[in-house]
Amino acid sequence: MPQLANLGHIDRALTNISVAYQQGANAFIADKVFPIIPVQKRSDIYFQYSKEDMFRDEVQERGRGAESAGGNFNVTTKDPYYCRKYAYHYDITQEERVNYDAPLNVERDAVNWLSNKMLLNREMHFVDAFFKPGVWGKDMTGTTGTPSGAQFKKWSDPTSDPVNVVNNVMLDMANSTGKKPNFMIMSPDVFYALKNHEDIIDRIKYTQKGIVTIDLIASLFEVDQIYIPWGVINDGKQTPNYSENNDNTHFIYKNKVLIGYRAQRPSLMEPTAGYIFAWTGLEGANNAYGSRITRIKMDALGLGTERLEMESAYDQKVICKDMGVFMSDVI
Repeated sequence: MPQLANLGHIDRALTNISVAYQQGANAFIADKVFPIIPVQKRSDIYFQYSKEDMFRDEVQERGRGAESAGGNFNVTTKDPYYCRKYAYHYDITQEERVNYDAPLNVERDAVNWLSNKMLLNREMHFVDAFFKPGVWGKDMTGTTGTPSGAQFKKWSDPTSDPVNVVNNVMLDMANSTGKKPNFMIMSPDVFYALKNHEDIIDRIKYTQKGIVTIDLIASLFEVDQIYIPWGVINDGKQTPNYSENNDNTHFIYKNKVLIGYRAQRPSLMEPTAGYIFAWTGLEGANNAYGSRITRIKMDALGLGTERLEMESAYDQKVICKDMGVFMSDVI
């Protein structure tokens, strides 16, 4: 039951709205970037074809009456996916049902609360799986000095050249994988730095809009889509009473960029940076990320108490490390 300021009956609302800081699905990208594969088994293996065998030119001229040249390709099994289950619940007491006043609805509020918690948790797992150094085939770092090795000049520097940096990433990945990057994940602070970058503004000033938008930057960088995740998280612990202190709240994504290639849909013999394996084999878990919500009678906690429990089962997995380049300290 929510901790009420008056510790009693909820005062009847004076308006037809209630205020709740719900971030909503649009703030998160965990279900938008990589294809989702529904799986019936919690764990299984998948196969990977040899990149070297695919790129080797072995076709030969065929003489009259001679056999054609032939060959084969190698396939290996990769580390199996494993869909871990994540869950969170909210207990609705009989007293709470009786004391809720319109327009408040206890079940709707509970479902919204659980959904927001699960979305946030899923996003944090996405960051841990994909959006950090040491995950992809190449890590790059911004510097305020003269770049060397895998460094580049920070994009907050007006003398930096973000377009050239991305162009080089495109060329390197296409040269080694045969696939040109088609997406970027960009933290909000990096996006706004680019919006105000002199070189970017100069490049688009003759466009119809003349305003730097996500679509224009995507077109400039030659990727199909740029994702700007706006999700925030509070690292602080819950206090016993209602509090407006948000000192521990911050963006989940900050000062980083991921450039990569992803398949448009799950396909055989099609490389991709990542996949999401969703365990839909669970009863009722027939949607994205293997999510379901159940009602559980909890009379042991008080007569009429009902538990709403939301559960998801999935594995967010890197498939081709060489199809991602991660950039830190971008600004």
